[in-house]
Amino acid sequence: MYLVGLGLVFLILKFMEIGPVAVWDWWVILAPFALAIAWWAWADSTGYTKRKAMESEDAKRKARIERNRDAMGMLSNRKKRR
Repeated sequence: MYLVGLGLVFLILKFMEIGPVAVWDWWVILAPFALAIAWWAWADSTGYTKRKAMESEDAKRKARIERNRDAMGMLSNRKKRR
């Protein structure tokens, strides 16, 4: 996402002819978009995206279980060890 944002900033600066970006070649301006596409292709093909989504879901599930245990007055495993 950072690469897409950087690419958008470069595009705006190029079109508005602001600063040194105005004289850069177009391949430099469009390079962040190509890198973003490469990153997304790699992340999807290796399962990185799915793994991160599963980790997030697991963390939310554990937090929900912990909140429910606290609401019912049950001690969680973490609190028993102290």
